[in-house]
Amino acid sequence: MSNKGIIKLKEKLGFAAFSGALNLVFTFKNLYYLIFLTNVLKIDVLMAGTMLTLGTIWDAINDPLIGLWSANHTFKNGEKVRPFNLIFCVPWAISIVLLFSDFKTTQTLSVILGLAIYFIFETFHTFLGMPYNSMGALASQHDSDRRSINAFRSLGAVLGTGIGSVAVTPLVKLFGGLQGKGAIIGSQDARALFLTACTMGLICIGGSLTHYFTTKERVRQISENNEKISLAQGYKMLFGCKSWVLNMFYIICYGVNNTLVMNSINYYAAYVLGESSAAMPILAVYLVFTIFLSIITPMIDEKLGRRKTMLLAAFVMLVGKIPFIINPFSKINVYLNALALDINGPITFIMFNTNRNNISDIIEWKNGRRIDSLVSSGDNLASKLAEAAAIQFIAFSLKIAGFNEALKINQTPETIMTINSFLGWIPAVIVIVMIVVLLRMNVAKEMAESKASSVV
Repeated sequence: MSNKGIIKLKEKLGFAAFSGALNLVFTFKNLYYLIFLTNVLKIDVLMAGTMLTLGTIWDAINDPLIGLWSANHTFKNGEKVRPFNLIFCVPWAISIVLLFSDFKTTQTLSVILGLAIYFIFETFHTFLGMPYNSMGALASQHDSDRRSINAFRSLGAVLGTGIGSVAVTPLVKLFGGLQGKGAIIGSQDARALFLTACTMGLICIGGSLTHYFTTKERVRQISENNEKISLAQGYKMLFGCKSWVLNMFYIICYGVNNTLVMNSINYYAAYVLGESSAAMPILAVYLVFTIFLSIITPMIDEKLGRRKTMLLAAFVMLVGKIPFIINPFSKINVYLNALALDINGPITFIMFNTNRNNISDIIEWKNGRRIDSLVSSGDNLASKLAEAAAIQFIAFSLKIAGFNEALKINQTPETIMTINSFLGWIPAVIVIVMIVVLLRMNVAKEMAESKASSVV
C-alpha cells in the first residue's frame, strides 16, 4: 500500500471529536450510573451490580449481531457505516438521558425499566461503534492515513476520558448537585444528574454529527459479490485470518490489563499509599504521556514498522513493572509503573486498530467480501466478556483476601498483597503473553500473501 496519505487535518479532527464525545459520555456513565441506581432509584446494590453485568453481557453479544447486519447492509449512498452517525446519535443521546431519569415507580418496575433502558443504551452505542471502529479502514487505503486516524482517535479518547474525569463532577455541582457531605443523593442531586445527562446527550450528538459531516467512506468492495452472509460464514472468514485471531488475543490482553489497572488504582491509593487523592497525580501522568504518545506513535511506526513498534511498547511496559513488583510501596516505582503503562497504552491502541484496518483488506482479498464492521465487533465479543471476567476476578480476589469495605485503613496483609498484584505481577504475566502473540503475528506478511492470491 502507498504511504502517500489523502486525509486532511479537518477530517482527522472529526475522528478525534467523535472519539472524545463517546469517551466523555462513558466516563460520566461509569462515574455516576451505579450510584444513581442505588441512591436515587433505591435499587439494592447487588441487583444494581447485576443490572450492569447483564448490560455488559448484552453489549458483548449484540456486537457481532449488529456487525453482521451492517456487513450485509448498504445505504442508498453506497456507504456501509458512516450514516449510522446521523441515524443513531439522537436515539443514543435520548437513551443517555433516560438512563438518569427517575420515573418514581416501584423498585421492581424501576429494575425492569432500568434494565430495558440500559439494553437500549448499549444497543444504540453498538450502532455508533460501527463508524467508530470501521471508518479508519473505509476512509482511506493508505497505511499512513490509517495510523494517523487512529492516533487522532486515541487523542480524542484520552481527552474525552480526561475531561470527563476532571469536569463531570463540577458540572453536576454547577447544576445544584453534590452540595452536602458524603455521597448522599437527594432530589436536588437527581435533578443535577438528569441535567448533566442532557448535556452529555448534546455532546454525543455534536461529536457524531461532526464526524459525519467531516469524514467520507472512500474504500469500496472490489468485487460485486453482495450475497448476504450468515454469522457462521462471517466468523469462518474471521477465524480463517490468522492475523485477526492473534490480534483478537492481543486486544483481550490489552483490555484485561486496562481493566485490572483502572479498577484497582483507587484501592492502591487508599490502602497502600494511605491517601485516596494519590490516585489523581498517577492518572494525570497517564493522561499527559498518553496525549504525547498519541501524537508521535505514527512516526515511530513509520520508522520501526508495526511489529517492532508493538514489541517495543510491550517490552517497555514489562520492564517498567519490575521495580514495582520488587517494591510496590514506593511512590517512585508506582510512577515508573504508570509511565510504562502510558507508553504502552496509546501505541497498543493505535496499532491494533490499524491492524484491524489491514485485516479488513486481508479478508476481502481472501473471500471477496469486505466485512469491516464484523472485524471489530467480532473481537469485541471476546474482549468485553474477558473484561467483565477481570472485574469479577478483582472482586472475588479481594473477597478471598479478606477485604473489608468498612475500613478506611489497615486492610489485611493479604488484601494489600492482592491489590499490589493487580498493578504488578499479574499484568506483567499478561504482557509476556502479549509478547508471545506479537512474535507469532505478522500482518504485513499475511497481507502480501493474501493480495498475491486474491480472489477479487
